[in-house]
Amino acid sequence: MTQPGTVQWLNPDAFVSTVDPSTGACFGGDSSKNCQFGNLGRNALRGPNFTWSDFYVSKWFPLTEQLKLRFDAQFFNVFNHPNFGLPSMVLAGIPGKPSTQTGFGALTYTTSPPTGLLGVGLGGDSTPRMIALQLRLEF
Repeated sequence: MTQPGTVQWLNPDAFVSTVDPSTGACFGGDSSKNCQFGNLGRNALRGPNFTWSDFYVSKWFPLTEQLKLRFDAQFFNVFNHPNFGLPSMVLAGIPGKPSTQTGFGALTYTTSPPTGLLGVGLGGDSTPRMIALQLRLEF
């Protein structure tokens, strides 16, 4: 069951435990059919792709022989593409009990890298899209 306002990235029914946590026995009896490990390899699950497109343009305008005006424009995440964080990795739940599977594998937040003119450690901004314009007079 997916929480309202989220996107289901993983199917919680594919990751349910075959062992009853209250008894330690396998659901459906202790047979090789009912009590076995899956064959999914290590690091087989991946989160959603991350797409980030920056764009920078600069133009010089000569005013006199020794005086120039420079215009710069910087666009961070120019296409304003949403990047979702990793899916919720709470316990997958108990088979046949959907109330215990709430939120597993759901994408609940967006993320973006720190950007900005000052960089990460000096007051970088982490907004989804940022545009910076600059005029510079050089002599």
